[in-house]
Amino acid sequence: MCSPLLPTFPCLSKEWLTEQEVSVLTGLSRSTLQKQRFFKREGIAYSKLGRSVRYRKSDVEAFMEARKIVYDKAN
Repeated sequence: MCSPLLPTFPCLSKEWLTEQEVSVLTGLSRSTLQKQRFFKREGIAYSKLGRSVRYRKSDVEAFMEARKIVYDKAN
């Protein structure tokens, strides 16, 4: 499955994403992602493999979905 949001990353069918890929997907800077990890602030769950940080694609999607704002069209 290819993502139209990521023209520089043609297909993101992989389960684990790099910090750069998450930055592009979410619009959060790499610096913000790093600060969230360092200060243990509310952020996206991640895994460390040595010095490498990886984010599970489903965790990134859940993070974005949890912050979705839905407007009531009746008002």
